[in-house]
Amino acid sequence: MTATPPQAGMFDPQVETLPRAALADLQLDRLRRTLAHVYANVPHTRRAFEAHGVGPDDLRSLDDLRRFPFSVKADLRDTYPYGLFAVPRTQVVRIHASSGTTGKPTVVGYTAGDIDRWSDMMARAMATAGTRPGEVVHNAYGYGLFTGGMGFHYGAERLGCTVVPISGGNTERQIAMMLDLEASILCSTPSYALNLAEAAERMGVDLRDSPLRIGLFGGEPWSDGLRREIDARLGIQSTDSYGLSEIIGPGVAMECPHRCGLHGWEDHFLFEVIDPETLEPLPMGSTGELVITTLTKEALPMIRYRTRDITRLSDDPCACGRTHVRIMRVTGRNDDMIIIRGVNVYPSQIEAVMLGFPGTAPHYLLTVERQGSLDTLDVQVEAAPDVAANAYPAMADRVRRHIKSIVGVTCGVSILAPGTLPRSEGKATRVRDLRR
Repeated sequence: MTATPPQAGMFDPQVETLPRAALADLQLDRLRRTLAHVYANVPHTRRAFEAHGVGPDDLRSLDDLRRFPFSVKADLRDTYPYGLFAVPRTQVVRIHASSGTTGKPTVVGYTAGDIDRWSDMMARAMATAGTRPGEVVHNAYGYGLFTGGMGFHYGAERLGCTVVPISGGNTERQIAMMLDLEASILCSTPSYALNLAEAAERMGVDLRDSPLRIGLFGGEPWSDGLRREIDARLGIQSTDSYGLSEIIGPGVAMECPHRCGLHGWEDHFLFEVIDPETLEPLPMGSTGELVITTLTKEALPMIRYRTRDITRLSDDPCACGRTHVRIMRVTGRNDDMIIIRGVNVYPSQIEAVMLGFPGTAPHYLLTVERQGSLDTLDVQVEAAPDVAANAYPAMADRVRRHIKSIVGVTCGVSILAPGTLPRSEGKATRVRDLRR
């Protein structure tokens, strides 16, 4: 096989293995430019800086960033639609947006330079996970205002792959296309990957015998138990992708095949972890809320953006040789946390318990309600196909006691027949909060 020459987005040792001191110098230079760009062009952020008594000239070291105010999703909604853009709208070549299910959508914009850098970051991320030029990439992320589909599409093309832009839905057709086109890379949310595995089994298709070898999954929290389930049923090695629209979309960080955390691209982003209560920065290795500052964005730079994602950072050496810090897998979100009778519960904790429990399938729904002055949690989980219906009540009791012993919360549990809960074609709905 002829060797493929290095190209944009592939492993670049000059950037991805930079010594920490050189990486910090690059970050400081780009951070200064970003702060000056925002201060000069975004009145909302300039007022926030002035209210905190800081300006771009007050940044003399990376540690000085903690003196600057945070930005949050409400800033995007309060300035809807273009109030946080740092360039004239006529220089914006692309708009993406959130669904807006909790209010106005969050609108994000890209210059032509932003799109070019995003494509490079995505190609770098996909190469980090093991994708190689020439492979067929089955892209089942949603296209449109959601950043997932376009992000992976542009990254795969930049890397030199053949892209199948199939998006979500038409699951049985997707399986046929994967087989016919000999896709080796699957891009989707983890819940949809599981949906594909189930549909293939119903069709009598064993995707473990297909060319599929790597899954690039993101867009929602998922547990190690779900990863093992997907890997076993699809015969692949799944890798975790991290990103969010407010920062750029997917491509912020990606796991390498060693799967010991997601390499965050520190030449484009500065990562912090803070205590979500005190808002003080935490030392490396501490668990808290991830905060991201963009270093190369033109249209929508974000300063100290609170992601609400709970994780920790690691700067331990990785066997792949990359020196950028690793974001350990996100365990939940501040705004996803449920407080049941004083106990903090993340949906991913319930998922982890149920995936390790014999006889249950990896499909569940948590319903939170208020009865009087107390919050209640009810868990619905599907049984595995080989479990008899008359065994459901006893299994529900065992699951209930298991959740109580592991998570520490008392809840109601219902075991449902296989296929009862709706399947996701994008991000899965895991929690119904009826208290509002």
